[in-house]
Amino acid sequence: MSASLLRRYPLPVIVLAQLFGTSLWFSVNGVGASLSHSLGLSEADLGHLTLAVQAGFIGGTLLIATTGLADRFHASRIFAVSSLAGALTNAGFVLVADHMALALTLRLLTGLCLAGIYPLGMKLVIGWTPKHTGAALAWLVGMLTLGTALPHLLRGSTAGLPWEWPLLGATFLALGGGGLILLLGDGPHLPASSGKARLTEGLAALREARFRAVAGGYFGHCWELYALWTLTPFLVAREVERLGASPAWVPWLSFGIIALGLGGCVGGGQLSRRLGSLWVARWALVASGLICLIYPLATWLPPWWLLALLALWGLSVIADSPQFSALAAASAPNERVGSTLAVMNAVGFALTIPAISLTTTLWAQQGVWVVWWLLPGPLLGLWAMRRLPVRKAPSAMETEGRAGRST
Repeated sequence: MSASLLRRYPLPVIVLAQLFGTSLWFSVNGVGASLSHSLGLSEADLGHLTLAVQAGFIGGTLLIATTGLADRFHASRIFAVSSLAGALTNAGFVLVADHMALALTLRLLTGLCLAGIYPLGMKLVIGWTPKHTGAALAWLVGMLTLGTALPHLLRGSTAGLPWEWPLLGATFLALGGGGLILLLGDGPHLPASSGKARLTEGLAALREARFRAVAGGYFGHCWELYALWTLTPFLVAREVERLGASPAWVPWLSFGIIALGLGGCVGGGQLSRRLGSLWVARWALVASGLICLIYPLATWLPPWWLLALLALWGLSVIADSPQFSALAAASAPNERVGSTLAVMNAVGFALTIPAISLTTTLWAQQGVWVVWWLLPGPLLGLWAMRRLPVRKAPSAMETEGRAGRST
């Protein structure tokens, strides 16, 4: 495939590469049941492996912000190198899965590599689609969601085969994603970099009250999101067992519930054009928070009702994410977009660690009631955004205009 052909359709190339690259994120979770059966890993062990990825991602985003990599080097090259390195660490997990210390180290390194994929994907979107940034970010975050769900699909489609197969499948997908971005290159619409490599440059946007409020909403969203995605196979397995169905349904249903977030992202992006990104972000937090509150109280309902409630949760829990990114990009300093997004990601993902740790550690004792540990996320997020004006706030269209002005 020629580079000129790819550059005619940059957005589909970027979102496809994002899908492939982020399949590394939950690649181990997709085979969690098999690892529990084959290696005797507990829910807490699987939670620790997820935490290692999150910690690596946080470290990677801080490294990018501190060194200025995101604003000093070609985003496409960072993306491609990160995809290659992430593919290698993911493949290496197959060899060391029964040695927890080594397994945790490789998952940490995988998270480090993901820091060069997800935030840099945002910058690539801004560089290639300045007139459609808000809608493009909705697709980008939607593909992150689908990439998170993809390991469950790989596991479901390789049922009966060794657990190593879906892991290696994610490895080859990441390699393909990196290759696509390497051929595509950077877009022509990025602002000139300030050339500074200080963490304070990435934190500069926090001086603005509006940005702090948006970031607070994003941080509450992060507390809930990744812990829910980690819990999804556990919650699904409970309902599958109540149905008396085959455990082979667990990865398929887990994939479907998480993948519905793609529709939430794209639908929220469309709504933001009419109602504003702030409106979408607020109501998505309200919806996911209500489901979080209701879910443990509804366990007396038939299993299919609980699965339907999980599907609604999967749809709403991620719908606000691209809107927070659009709002943040609208208020970030033009010359420090990469570093600012990296810092915001770092803080947000740092909050996923205690949420994942609490819920996976307490699952054996509390069961479905652990989801109430996620409720502070949407509540505090809404509180942080309480003083933002109700008027039509910076939407996808406004972000598109700002991205265009930054060229």
